[in-house]
Amino acid sequence: MSTVVSTDGTVLACSVTGSGPAVVLVDGALCHRGVGPSAAIAERLAAHHTVWTYDRRGRGDSGDNGSFAVEREIEDLAAVITAAGGSARVFAHSAGAALALRAAAADIGIARLAVYEPPFSTEEAQSERFREYVAELTAALAEGRRGDAVAALMVYAGAPAEAVEGMRGAPGWSLFEAVAPTLAYDAAALGDRTDSAVPVDLLATVAVPTLSLDGGDSPEMLRAPARAVAAAVPGAEHRTLDGQTHEVVAEVLAPELVAFYA
Repeated sequence: MSTVVSTDGTVLACSVTGSGPAVVLVDGALCHRGVGPSAAIAERLAAHHTVWTYDRRGRGDSGDNGSFAVEREIEDLAAVITAAGGSARVFAHSAGAALALRAAAADIGIARLAVYEPPFSTEEAQSERFREYVAELTAALAEGRRGDAVAALMVYAGAPAEAVEGMRGAPGWSLFEAVAPTLAYDAAALGDRTDSAVPVDLLATVAVPTLSLDGGDSPEMLRAPARAVAAAVPGAEHRTLDGQTHEVVAEVLAPELVAFYA
């Protein structure tokens, strides 16, 4: 493990593997280097790239100075890219993709950007569900009910409430609770003040080659935003990975990324 210091002094934990042009991976909600898909993706990319994985602020081994705005996480990603040499290809998953798209618009050194199923809203019904989720999340975090915050996310994402209740006793649940406050950061990246609508005007300013991916077996509520992002970013490509869901398999994803980054 190495560390990078962000603009506001927050220390971010990083891992570096492989050799070649730099790639930075940006995790989605509840994930970090020890939990989630990044380790498997990094392993698959390492033959072609120097892969940087990092714990977003408030997660894993990274710090958090307690004063949050989306701009702080953009600065965090910029700090990692600077440590990687000042320019890097980026892959971002789910809510991390919303953050990476905002970072690309801020021109922080992203050379090429690939995103997988950024969960923006493309219909009013989705926006309404997002508003309800943010209200429930905000109340749960304010009252210290971290488990309820995690459950709110999972139900919002489509998991049956009964199944989520059954998961509370699982060994990994405490790992989710540990990073529950960062769910507010993901909500902010998605647009907690704009009901998570696709930020078309912002995306129109992205000037880096962009690939927007979705899974052929994912629900339409996740596939539609991927298409909308590709339509909004000038010159962006859209591709569907057949047979994949939101939990995309590294063995399927990695060849697409290697080809795009080349």
